[in-house]
Amino acid sequence: MHRALIGAAPILLLIIAWFAATGPLGLIAPLKFPSPATTLASLETIAGPGYAGAPLLVHIETSLSLVLAGFAAATLTGIPLGLLLGCNRYANAFINPVFQLLRPIAPIAWIPLTILWFGLGDIAKIFVVWLAAFAPAVINTQTAVRGVNRTIVEAARVHGANSAHLFLDVTIPAALPGIFTGLQLSLQACWMVLVAAELVGAYAGLGHVMMVATDDLDPGMIFVAMLCVAMLGVAMSLFLARLEAWVLPWRR
Repeated sequence: MHRALIGAAPILLLIIAWFAATGPLGLIAPLKFPSPATTLASLETIAGPGYAGAPLLVHIETSLSLVLAGFAAATLTGIPLGLLLGCNRYANAFINPVFQLLRPIAPIAWIPLTILWFGLGDIAKIFVVWLAAFAPAVINTQTAVRGVNRTIVEAARVHGANSAHLFLDVTIPAALPGIFTGLQLSLQACWMVLVAAELVGAYAGLGHVMMVATDDLDPGMIFVAMLCVAMLGVAMSLFLARLEAWVLPWRR
């Protein structure tokens, strides 16, 4: 309870400062940053009649499905590649140079090619989200595998563990904390690139709401979409943390 109050205090102070700066003090122009009242009015509009072609729940469902699909694809491809690079030095020598060459290219830079390859459908958007989430999953998995205590591995080998048992019963359990860290970073990357992904011919989604609201000079609607992204991101991060605590009970 005490920790919850400490965590809630800065959020409450931020809301008070927001109200004061956009209301009584008038420090920020309404077109630059919305007041709480403007934000609530925008929320009522998008939750009821809708905005940018759909109500709020449809926009949330669209964005959430893109993030989940991209995150799942990054998990299913990034973790196996990270395990391979961490466990096999020949694979690392062969694949890692190409990976390091492509990794600095921002996901947004791939959008023109993505449109040429996949058109303007959902596959293109999921591909952009996957690009953002893939690298953190690979790098953290590879680093976690390489950081496994060699003493534990050698002790298991001395007691008769074969290569398969070493990998499944020693390496992966020891690397799981680092792998989950990579998944948290991948999840954050998914939400960070969402707006860019929805540049690819989107007709709904929170990023689409932000773009339409920008054209309409509607900061309240932009802020509503941003708050939805923030809350969804936090909720998914908390779920992933709970999953980690369940999978790794010794780290509680």
